Amino acid sequence: MREFLFDQLKVIRNNTINAVKELSERQVDSVPEGFNNNIRWNLGHVYVVQERFAFGFIKEPMLMPEGFTELFGRDSKPSEWKVQPPTLPELIKLLEDQTSRIEEKLSNRLDEVVEKPYAMPSGLTLKTPGEFLTFSMYHEGMHVQTIKMLKRFGL
Repeated sequence: MREFLFDQLKVIRNNTINAVKELSERQVDSVPEGFNNNIRWNLGHVYVVQERFAFGFIKEPMLMPEGFTELFGRDSKPSEWKVQPPTLPELIKLLEDQTSRIEEKLSNRLDEVVEKPYAMPSGLTLKTPGEFLTFSMYHEGMHVQTIKMLKRFGL
């Protein structure tokens, strides 16, 4: 099951990257009417949440570039950015490297119970790295769908 989980993470991440790799900087910054965020925000948000879910709850060092939480955290939006966001190639590189780091650090820790479980508003409580990673795949899939909608309505 462990190997299957990491294979799924890689497939989902490749789908995310393939959805954006041919886009321009202008395209990833477009915010169509009716949307709060752009493709760049969705990519950065996926990275931030995955980093926190994979490493933050087990107190492993996170690779969180300066300003990422403010740029891509929950309830943030591009219209409020005060710093220059990373380029699309920079985001893609971070996303590509993240899955390998996760597998390297967590392959033998998937069932470890975290010190402070995360209670979600839906009523679900995440208690192990395996549970966090499983939920993060759903989360990433939701944002890939949003990216596809942004491409459809904004490009």
